[in-house]
Amino acid sequence: MTHVPYKSIAQMMTDILGNQIPLGAPAAASALPQLRSGKLKVLAVTSAKRSLQLPDVPTVAEAGIADFDVSAWNGLVAPARTPDEVVAKVYADVAKIAQTKDFVEALQKAGLEADPMGPAEFGAFISSELAKWSKLVKESGAKLD
Repeated sequence: MTHVPYKSIAQMMTDILGNQIPLGAPAAASALPQLRSGKLKVLAVTSAKRSLQLPDVPTVAEAGIADFDVSAWNGLVAPARTPDEVVAKVYADVAKIAQTKDFVEALQKAGLEADPMGPAEFGAFISSELAKWSKLVKESGAKLD
């Protein structure tokens, strides 16, 4: 395969749908409408776990590329000096909201899924992501222009 850099997912989606490129890896939110309408065929999801919205679609790892895990994530962070009790209160409130039917449905409509982590778990996750991507950038020789 040849990497084709795009400035936006919209441009990539246009080229996939117009058969200008054979495949792409857009964010789920950008691809779900076209998948549901039958204009795209999903081959695999890039996350470590199968998507709740596409449970019959294998992960890239299941399809044959071991240890493949590329997924976008969002989270809440606070200044390092934020008191632990404030962090705990914010986390408890957010976790409660994240379990509501309206919140889950809103995420699903946007092609997203909630996977709430506590503050310590999320901190460890961020550290592992930084290590993984830092290693990849160094090994690739990529440089900023």
